[in-house]
Amino acid sequence: MDKQAMREEAERLMREAMAKKNLTVKQGDTRIMATCGKCGAENKVKAPRGETRVKFTCKECGVVQTTI
Repeated sequence: MDKQAMREEAERLMREAMAKKNLTVKQGDTRIMATCGKCGAENKVKAPRGETRVKFTCKECGVVQTTI
C-alpha cells in the first residue's frame, strides 16, 4: 500500500466516522514549553484551557516562576 492509498483510506475512515456522529472532539489542557529564567532548562508545563500564565517549578533548579 503506497502513501497515496493510505491517505485516501484515512480520509475515507474520517468521513465515515463523522457521518456516524460517534466521533467526539474534546478540548484538553495546553502544554507550554517554558524556559527557566535562572538556569535555562526547558520545562513542560500544563495549562488549563483558556489560561496563558501559569506558575511552575523548574525541574532542574527548583525556582518557582510564571510562564509568559
